[in-house]
Amino acid sequence: MNPAVDKLTKYMRLEAERGHDNQAVVGGLQRMLEPWEAEARQSGLAKHFIDMVLSRLRDYPKLSPASRKEVLQGIWNRMQTEYPTAEQREGDGEVATPVAPKSKPEVASTPVETPASGIPKESTSTEKTASPPKASQPPAAKAAASDHPAIEAPLTRIQGIGPKSAKTLKRLGLETLGDLLWHLPRRYDDYSKLKTINRLWYGEEVTIIATVDDVQVRSARGGKMKLVETSISDGTGSLRLTWFNQPWIADRLKPGRAVVVSGKVDQYLGRLTMNNPEWEPLESQHLHTNRIVPVYPLTAGITAKWIRRLMNGVVPRLAPHLQDPLPASLLQSADLIPLGEAQRQVHFPDSWERLEHAQHRLAFDEMFLLQLGVLRQKRDWEQQQADPMVIDQGRFDEFVAALPYQLTAAQKTALDEIRKDLAAPRPMNRLLQGDVGSGKTVVAAVAMAIAAANDKQSALMAPTSILAEQHLHTLRDLLSAMSGMPAESIRLLIGATPEAEKREIREGLASGAIPIVVGTHALLEDPVTFADFGLAVIDEQHRFGVEQRSLLRAKGDNPSLMVMTATPIPRSLALTVFGDLELSLIDEIPPGRQKIETRLMQPIERGRAFNFTRSQIDTGHQAFIIFPLVEESEKIDAKAAVEEHERLQKEEFASYNVGLLHGRMPADEKETAMGKFRAGEIDVMVSTSVVEVGVDIPNATVMLVDGANRFGLAQLHQFRGRVGRGPHKSYCLLISDQDDEAANKRLKALESTDDGFKLADLDLEQRGPGDFLGTRQTGFVELRMASLTDVRLIEKARREAERMFAADPELSLPEHGALAKAVDRFWTGRKREVS
Repeated sequence: MNPAVDKLTKYMRLEAERGHDNQAVVGGLQRMLEPWEAEARQSGLAKHFIDMVLSRLRDYPKLSPASRKEVLQGIWNRMQTEYPTAEQREGDGEVATPVAPKSKPEVASTPVETPASGIPKESTSTEKTASPPKASQPPAAKAAASDHPAIEAPLTRIQGIGPKSAKTLKRLGLETLGDLLWHLPRRYDDYSKLKTINRLWYGEEVTIIATVDDVQVRSARGGKMKLVETSISDGTGSLRLTWFNQPWIADRLKPGRAVVVSGKVDQYLGRLTMNNPEWEPLESQHLHTNRIVPVYPLTAGITAKWIRRLMNGVVPRLAPHLQDPLPASLLQSADLIPLGEAQRQVHFPDSWERLEHAQHRLAFDEMFLLQLGVLRQKRDWEQQQADPMVIDQGRFDEFVAALPYQLTAAQKTALDEIRKDLAAPRPMNRLLQGDVGSGKTVVAAVAMAIAAANDKQSALMAPTSILAEQHLHTLRDLLSAMSGMPAESIRLLIGATPEAEKREIREGLASGAIPIVVGTHALLEDPVTFADFGLAVIDEQHRFGVEQRSLLRAKGDNPSLMVMTATPIPRSLALTVFGDLELSLIDEIPPGRQKIETRLMQPIERGRAFNFTRSQIDTGHQAFIIFPLVEESEKIDAKAAVEEHERLQKEEFASYNVGLLHGRMPADEKETAMGKFRAGEIDVMVSTSVVEVGVDIPNATVMLVDGANRFGLAQLHQFRGRVGRGPHKSYCLLISDQDDEAANKRLKALESTDDGFKLADLDLEQRGPGDFLGTRQTGFVELRMASLTDVRLIEKARREAERMFAADPELSLPEHGALAKAVDRFWTGRKREVS
């Protein structure tokens, strides 16, 4: 291969793998143009081809990811036309070496092995246009897969697949016939539009039925390339077809033979052509042409045509025999097609409408099984017993009246819900969510006061020692005012707590002398026991896994649980991932909180941002400057806090005190740095995302985020909430480290709204659920067909699940037997909230 073509191919593949984020080359693809141009000219590439690549990539940074994808696809198509590689064979853009199977794969009753297995010769190339599926079966697959004996049969049962071929397929996670059913297409090409040659237009994808007129094979590029050129006609016109380095096609295309041809109409010297089209004899079943054609994830050594033939030999035979876990009554009420039909249509759809019905059925299955499990978890929790924690209205009113400020209506509503939960003879299981600065800690403090009034102990677990220490100060102030609780009764237990003090705290908790403890993961250590543990409060719940919450709750006899988050949970996630929790929402900001002015700035405006920050410090205020990394990385081209702290102290803020805070610092150093910042001894705090939650510095008026495009909207909203906590006008400056229109459009949402729920919905749509799930239940992001952003599907599945659960919570009726097995299989291995 020409070295310049090879290099360009690698750049484009890496860029596609990264989702067209213009980071395949440090500094963007445009940075490689000059050296690539020199190499291309030296290696003898045609001038018009070099000019085409340069012109298309110069404006690449300014394009949206979708437009970038189109540009790269255009270059790729031209490159395969003018400089086809030995890897490019099948015409779909898949990289594979073509050796056609000897016959259509069939399901054999006994293992059959042939020397020519039908899987092409091994290649060092891999499919790049989509990631292969995970090795494990999707949950819905397991839910249906074990009810037919052939499903579990190894792939070597298929005629033509021996151990070597099976090993190749195993790289795609395919080991059994059932695995093939759930190896779903990554996209579909529509070749169902049949047209005559005289009605063709440049650029369209069509199917033609025509007759072969002539076939020629000639050499090109000094004998290094073989071209097969064919002329076909259908009575309305003729069309030239060309295949590159596929000489065997000439042996199969005979003049006078009727063929079905599908592909994209191209143009050469003013004449319409097709390059590397799919084709089949007219009399054969149309598997690759004249239909909606599935395109599967591939791996080295497997071609698109081969795996389609394999699927066509298995799916139609097995799909009709799948046991449908959903009863007929549910299929009717939810308007769903049978499972076997869905499987057949999702692989080889008869129409786009039938495909949508199939995809909807498979997605519904996943979401329905998920909802049944969530409802089961909720019921299990509600069946547990706990001591009621009751407080009379007069005492409660005294608590509230003693607070240093009035509660908002939303806080009062949340407290009413929590009081009702605590008074019940079962443990509370509630999610308290509220936007930045909405006053969740006050609500938690009142709940702890109620627990203390019932002689029950409480623990508040925070994700960082900084936040834990801040909660300690807040709770001491609030509980002292509310109930007269001495400050020394509320203790702090973190990793940095001296061992002698830890021992004293553990003894106090075990004896009951300490009613409230605030801490981090140190609370989970085995020596920590409680005399009468009544309430566990977990702040920023997405930072903790299920096991950690279970460990904390296990230190008492079914204590009540309240998890708090300042990251607004989109409705779709509230119905699924957090569907086992009761929900309290604080959607009101306390009076007196400042509206924060947010500005998105370009990299070139960094100097202006520093000037503004200095002006705020000169008026007596303080500032945060956030960077994406702790230390510089060769892999990520982003600014790092450690290096930038040193540079900013020497250059931009030489006459000011610049502090440093990041997650890798020892706990005592972090606390010292924050203590100095609170005391006003530090003017600018350079930090990483460690300040995302809870840090409260009322005198800070500037939040400058450098590299804002590397954070999610919800996370940036949290950063913004660290300022504006005092009486002063505050500002959030967002600097993107790349001039990318699409990324900056996303960030502009922060300029236009301070509604955390709107931003959370945008974040979920653009970045997926990872930022919200944290370490909660990783099983939720393993869904294959269902999407955690599809609120309509989620609500439909929830509705049907609640109806099913109300009628038969144990799924013990005979017609629900298959469904009960499916639910168990779906949740096997998934972490349960109830320990």
